[in-house]
Amino acid sequence: MKFEGSYVALITPFDRHGRLDEDAYRHLIRLQLKGGTQGLVPCGSTGEAATLIHEESRRAIEIACDESRGEIPVIAGVGANATWKAVESAREAESLGADALLVLAPYYNKPTQEGIYQHFRAVARESRLPIVAYNIPSRTGVNILPRTLARMAKDLPTIVAVKEAAGSLDQVSEILTLTKPSFTVLSGDDSLTLPMMSVGARGVVSVVANVAPQETQALCAAALKGDLRKAKALHLKLFPLIKSLFIETNPIPVKAALAMMGVCRPEPRLPLTPLSTPNRLALRKELKNFGLI
Repeated sequence: MKFEGSYVALITPFDRHGRLDEDAYRHLIRLQLKGGTQGLVPCGSTGEAATLIHEESRRAIEIACDESRGEIPVIAGVGANATWKAVESAREAESLGADALLVLAPYYNKPTQEGIYQHFRAVARESRLPIVAYNIPSRTGVNILPRTLARMAKDLPTIVAVKEAAGSLDQVSEILTLTKPSFTVLSGDDSLTLPMMSVGARGVVSVVANVAPQETQALCAAALKGDLRKAKALHLKLFPLIKSLFIETNPIPVKAALAMMGVCRPEPRLPLTPLSTPNRLALRKELKNFGLI
């Protein structure tokens, strides 16, 4: 599988009773298909995977696979800090029809680099699906170092890409230096998509694509074609919107934005709380400036 372009980190919408809102979720996915998004990524950080019960995670992946209809790949989030649980989630995602796995570095436990390697090795040995490693030290408390990632990519053939969200262009450059050309780096930070692609990344797993799928994919397509002028123009157009979508902890602002656009309700699940009034006003202003409301 070739990972290129914009892959949306899907939010998980909840209804007024706090349950998975399947209708809103399907509507959001259809908007992504219409907007040219290259892949769906359910049950990641933006999807509030840490607070979903097992049945909700399963159903979110199932719906994504159903709505994609094989048109675009589904990369199922199977993050867990217990290796056995990540293995079980990977097996289940494969049985549900996912095309690839997004495997988070174990959080809270703070494993050594050897522990990180063994975690990914265990998942890779129990699934035939391609694996995108997910490195987000600000959430997990551990950084998958470039040499560890390179070791994983060399020893474990199904680990073919990384969603890199450490916020370091130096780290991206080191990863690309240590791995084969076939190994893919995807940005995990919307504001760094173009800078990362300028040194060799091939796309993004995007939060902003939830609200602006067409522009996010257009930026990636332009960068892949080497059209720097167009990519830069799109980056600068998206940048104020991107910053407003991270004005509070993700996915609080993006859910609020989608609610303003009439897609879903704004509430995240505790311990996350709805967007504050001052920030809601600032976000609404940026959505209007972008032409989304």
